[in-house]
Formats: sequence, structure tokens, C-alpha cells
Amino acid sequence: MAQTDEFGEDLADFVRRVAELKAARSVPADDLPTVLDAAIFELDHVAGQLWPRYESLSSTGASGVASVDRQEQQLLKALFQRVPVPVALVDRETVVRRLNFAATSFTGVRAGYATGRPLTGFLAHADRAAFRSQAAAVARGDGDRSLTVHLQQQPAVPVRATLTALRPSGEPRTAVLVVLQPADSRVPSPERVPGPVPTLTETTRHAALMDLVDAMTTALLSGPVGDPSGVLERAAGVLQGRFADWVVADVAGPARLSRTTVLAPSDSVEGARGVAAQDPAACPLVVEAARGGSTALPVRPEDPDAFGRDASGAPILVRANVTSLLCVPLTTSPGPVQGVLTLFRSGARRAFSMAEAQAMDMMSRHLSLAMSTPR
Repeated sequence: MAQTDEFGEDLADFVRRVAELKAARSVPADDLPTVLDAAIFELDHVAGQLWPRYESLSSTGASGVASVDRQEQQLLKALFQRVPVPVALVDRETVVRRLNFAATSFTGVRAGYATGRPLTGFLAHADRAAFRSQAAAVARGDGDRSLTVHLQQQPAVPVRATLTALRPSGEPRTAVLVVLQPADSRVPSPERVPGPVPTLTETTRHAALMDLVDAMTTALLSGPVGDPSGVLERAAGVLQGRFADWVVADVAGPARLSRTTVLAPSDSVEGARGVAAQDPAACPLVVEAARGGSTALPVRPEDPDAFGRDASGAPILVRANVTSLLCVPLTTSPGPVQGVLTLFRSGARRAFSMAEAQAMDMMSRHLSLAMSTPR
């Protein structure tokens, strides 16, 4: 039964990746060879891995997994936690299942926070796709892998990540054991790991956020209030460029949302027209924010249709090369949602951080007050 379940998961992963390749057809022509290489790789995977496993399951059936003594499991868990090397146990999607004590000190991320979140979220932006691909290969039995990555909190320090497959007892899925070590030095002991002292980069980013909040407050106080479209247009002018590459504003009307403002980079004029002509009701992220009143902060959105498609049928997130987005409902508590503000970052620009999302949440309340104040 375990092998059958694993085969079904591999097949489902393959179908999902095929859907992503279909969506990638709208990328620029210069990037199509990369998409073609990925498609050929997936076909090789089907011919060399999935089909032989299907034949084997059809002829012999699934085999069970022997149970392990409970005391031995407890001993192994204790060893995992106490081993003086940073180790993480993740699934094929790099979602953290366990993080030992050395790994929490090495990465600066608490185990309780990391569990249930992708390990790629703690890596530098450029390393995530490669790490995710290697983890998937190890999980499906293609052998151990090793690659150099960079932690998001310390992007200048190279880290060697070694990945090996592991089958937890009594479980149908193959997990991936990840060992993290500095690429050019020994693993620091917990006593030598520096505390969470703000770096110059963090201090600079905090100052930039305070400047942004000040600019937003100035823009709201220096113009008329009570006009939702006008307020959002001024706010979009502050955010576009210095905080986000794209700014899309939707105002809640008596019956439905209406798109009032779309600001995009100068080289995306045609794409901006397509986004401006789009019905906000066709954007799942916008609809969810307007309905539930909660902020969405996806990094490298997995679903290419999360913001809908343009008139040509191309996913907007793919066409705009969105690598991080922030979808914020405009509301005061208590009170209805008066609109939704969506921000895109594209290309090599750094992803939105939790601190930036918190600052944007504060500014959204100020925007909502300016929109609802009588003229």
C-alpha cells in the first residue's frame, strides 16, 4: 500500500508540473528553450521512472512496511535533536517536518515557526528553485545530492546543503534529510552563534520603511479625503517604484469590485493595459481578500492563475514575471472591506518580507480611514 500511495503522489506531482509548463508557454521567446528543456526532463522521468514503477506495481502489488519498536523511535528522535550538526527533515515539497537544535541556532529560525513551512522560504531567492528541484529528485529516488545555497538572513555566507532520502518507519512517503554546513568553515557551536543583533542591512531596510510610511501619511493628509479612487491613486503613486514594481487598486462598490488604478514599470505598458481591463472578480486572490479581509503574502506563487488571466489567456503572474506579491484588504476594524490593494515585485527584486507586510497592513488602515472620511 505504501508503494502505491507513493506512486500516486509522484503521478500527481507530475501532473502539477505539466500544468505549470503549460502556463509557462506565455514567457518571452528567449526563455522558451529553458521551458522546453524542463518538458524533455519530465518526459524522461515518465519513461524512466513512472512507467517501470507502474509495471512493477501491476505485477507484484504493493509491499508493507515493517513496524519499529516505540523505544527505538524515541531514541532516534532524541539522537536527531541532539546531534551537533544542523539537520532538517523535509518532504518532497521541502516543507519542514523537523528541525534539530543545531539547525535552529544555525539558521536563526525557531523550530516551531519552521515546522509546516517550506525550507526554501528561509533561503535566498535565487537558490530556491534549484533546492526544490534537487529535493524532489532525492525524494523520488534519484540519489543523494549536494549544492551550495545561501540563507536569506545571511546571503553573503555560502552554505553547503547535503540531501539524502529517508523512509520514516510506518510511513508511505520518502522524506529528505538535509544537512547544513558552512561551505568554507566548520559548523559553529551554539555558543558561538551570534544573537539576533540587527545588521546594517536590516537597520537600513527599517529606515526605508519608516520613510515610506511618512511619505504615505503626507500624501493622504495633503489631498482630499472621502474619494476612494483619488485616495488609492495617490497611494499607488507613493508605492510604485520605491516599494513595488506593480500596484493594482480595486474599490468595493455596492455590488462588485471595480479596478481603478494600475501602475506598472515603463517597459510593461501593454501588460498594464491587460491588467486594467481585467475584471477583479476573475482574480482569486483579490476576491479572497475582499471576502475574508486577510492579507496574502505568497513568495514565488505556486498557482499561476492566482491573479487570473489577461484577454489573451496568459496568466498575469507569469506575464509580469511576479516573484512576490502582497494582497492587502483595505478595511478598518470593525467595518467592511472598502477595497483591495495588490503589489507585485518581479524579476530579481527581493521578495516582500514580514516586516514590509506589517508596515503595509498599518498603511492600509490609514488608507481605509481616508477613503471612508466624509468630504
